[in-house]
Amino acid sequence: MRDDGKLDYLEMPGGELPATKRFYGDAFGWTFTDYGPAYAAFEQGLDGGFDAGAPSGQAPLPVLYASDLEVMAAKVVAAGGKILRPIFAFPGGRRFHFRDPAGNELAVWSEG
Repeated sequence: MRDDGKLDYLEMPGGELPATKRFYGDAFGWTFTDYGPAYAAFEQGLDGGFDAGAPSGQAPLPVLYASDLEVMAAKVVAAGGKILRPIFAFPGGRRFHFRDPAGNELAVWSEG
């Protein structure tokens, strides 16, 4: 069961995706589900994925869950966060990105 406001996913830059997948598979035994040629998801305690389209060296993106994105976006703004990417659709659901007062970028997603 997913809970509002809990860390739910970690997205990281994938670089040369086949090499990244090979490294994590060889070093740690990870397996992947491919979502097109530029994205591979993993389930290794905390679900996550490697995005080959992300710039190399970009910070990992912690992703929180919310059952109602609109309500959660309003809470983020009211608490002092800044919306960086308004709600948008992606394969598997919808999400938005925000910056917290410390300057960290995070995202919040929902299935619907």
